[in-house]
Amino acid sequence: MADVRNDSPTGENIPELPAVLREPAPVIVVGMAGWLVATIVAVIAGVGGLTLAVCLWGLGVGVLGTMIVGVQLAAVRRGSKTAQEGLE
Repeated sequence: MADVRNDSPTGENIPELPAVLREPAPVIVVGMAGWLVATIVAVIAGVGGLTLAVCLWGLGVGVLGTMIVGVQLAAVRRGSKTAQEGLE
């Protein structure tokens, strides 16, 4: 049976989202793959300047997101009180 919360203003029970829908990793991987494809297309097409910069920044944000999730997972595994809940 799924966990049920009673956070609704009307008092209705709201079921928890399945764990697969709360996972951050697939979103980060798909986003990084999209930015990687866009970067490759921009380089092959010879487009430089702002377009290439935006693609590279998109990849950088993906790397940053991966690092944040990794740090949070490590904190959860070692039992830190300040770790984000629901990652594992």
